[in-house]
Amino acid sequence: MPCVSIRILEAHSQARKEEIADRVTAAVAQLPRDAVWVVFEGVAAEDWYAGGLAVSELKQQARS
Repeated sequence: MPCVSIRILEAHSQARKEEIADRVTAAVAQLPRDAVWVVFEGVAAEDWYAGGLAVSELKQQARS
């Protein structure tokens, strides 16, 4: 049974995560849908870095 682990910023809504989980499950459609597990690991924007900057900082820069 495949288990897909997705790390995502904590700000995503439950509805958005359900949409992503459904699409990921459909992408692994060679197996029965109930055989595919999708796990979300919430990561705070302050703990996720891109290009050496925290995502929270990048978001602030984008708003400016």
